[in-house]
Amino acid sequence: MNQTLLQVLMLFAAGLVAGSINVVAGGGSMITLPLMIFLGLPPTVANGTNRVAILVQNVGAVWGFSRRGFFETPWLRFVAPPAILGALLGTWMGVVIGDAPFQRILAVVMVLVAVWTVWKPPRSGEGAPVDPAGLSRKARTLFLGVFFLVGVFGGFIQAGIGFLILGATSALGLDLVRGNALKVLLVLLFTPLALAGYAMAGRVDWAMGIALACGNLVGSQVGVRFTVLKGHAWVRRVVVVMVVLFFSVCEILPFANRTELA
Repeated sequence: MNQTLLQVLMLFAAGLVAGSINVVAGGGSMITLPLMIFLGLPPTVANGTNRVAILVQNVGAVWGFSRRGFFETPWLRFVAPPAILGALLGTWMGVVIGDAPFQRILAVVMVLVAVWTVWKPPRSGEGAPVDPAGLSRKARTLFLGVFFLVGVFGGFIQAGIGFLILGATSALGLDLVRGNALKVLLVLLFTPLALAGYAMAGRVDWAMGIALACGNLVGSQVGVRFTVLKGHAWVRRVVVVMVVLFFSVCEILPFANRTELA
């Protein structure tokens, strides 16, 4: 088996696992980013290339949720504008920053996301408003700010954004099934903007991205099926497990020395 075919199979397999994880919980990029860097991509190019797979994955996930009756239009209208604006800023940050600073920032941010998620994991949202109109002006302002920062994070790094969105949607009153449906739809909206920004800056390896995306697409359908069939309680257990694994990977992976693997 030649090296190129082996790389394609590795990327497809990683994408399949990551796509399933991303739809159910989050953190799948902690598999794909290190793999692409290991296979020779600079960290910033791996960050851009990952968006090809994320885009395809969420197209599949949105289709899967919508045909099962999960489509959070009122919430999407509320959270999408600030998230898209934030993603534009985050993409600009990801494009202008160099590989060495990006590695240091990635290491710090990943640990912070993991710690925050362990400290305040997504809950069922019982007792919270279930419609944007039910939020007070103060709450609306707070959540608009939160989703702007979610967009910045998604445009800049992406890895771990699922945990942040599920935390926010749980606080808004959505269970983890509806929260996942909103998550994939929101990420689908701003990912094309991020991908275009990285592509114009020459930070996308399309061959690796497409191989990874094929796996992510298959994985997204697995993730949707299990999310809908198993329900909130099962998804919550998966989220908790993924948060622990995510935190462990953040502690173990030597991002500061990752260029040695390239």
